[in-house]
Amino acid sequence: MRPAEPADVEPIVEIRAVVMRPDLERLGRFDEHRVRQRLRDAFSPRHTSVVLAGGALAGGALVGCVALRPAEDGLWLEHFYLAPEVQGRGLGSAVLRTLLDRTDADGRSVRLNVLRGSAARRLYERHGFTVEAQDPIDIYMVRVPGAGAEAGEK
Repeated sequence: MRPAEPADVEPIVEIRAVVMRPDLERLGRFDEHRVRQRLRDAFSPRHTSVVLAGGALAGGALVGCVALRPAEDGLWLEHFYLAPEVQGRGLGSAVLRTLLDRTDADGRSVRLNVLRGSAARRLYERHGFTVEAQDPIDIYMVRVPGAGAEAGEK
């Protein structure tokens, strides 16, 4: 991973559109323009890291991103997308473990929301996130510091 730069926004927008499409279509909410514009509007390089295949030192290709934004009650994990060709290989778990090790060390809770029916929910649950609330579209989850150790992730 490396810190995001403003120029990373368009590659990230395209990864988001591909990754989100199946779940948004299933929920009847996919819009070709909106799926891209929502990320453009929310993109904050300051709080975002990009995931590189082959590593930053090897000049790897951008294959994903994740944002960790400060909030009143801890941190919000947002915009965690990995290109389909790198999913299912443990990369998402490795990225999440790296971030959560840092938040655990800082003693901070992490919140996120995931679309109902998304396979990503299982990843978050394996790392100690629990459901805090839900609505017809989103499931809101929270992870208290150290929850990953209890969930068998360390």
